[in-house]
Amino acid sequence: MLIEQPPLFGTVQPVRHPTDVGDLTIQQRFEAFHELNPWVFRSLTRMTADCAAKGFARIGIGMLFELLRYQYGVATEGDEFALNNSFRSRYVRLLLAEHPEWTPLFEVRALRAD
Repeated sequence: MLIEQPPLFGTVQPVRHPTDVGDLTIQQRFEAFHELNPWVFRSLTRMTADCAAKGFARIGIGMLFELLRYQYGVATEGDEFALNNSFRSRYVRLLLAEHPEWTPLFEVRALRAD
């Protein structure tokens, strides 16, 4: 039996990419992307809350990224969605800063500088 799932985002937002990022660090590129696309964080927050409510003991940010890519691809036509895997650890840190109760759900490693 399939359960109808509500869309992860109400109105699909276009993905916006910062320009002139050539000499920026990963952190600076992430901050620019996050500022242009706050709906990505809201979607990751909603997915994490759903997993926590279902009793998941661990959540992989990779799983959430792939699910977000899938949901965006299904909801749009012709709009390529690029979500940089280098931003995964930054998004986890934002999730945990806003929801410290989720700390046991994610494995967090030291950040690598770019």
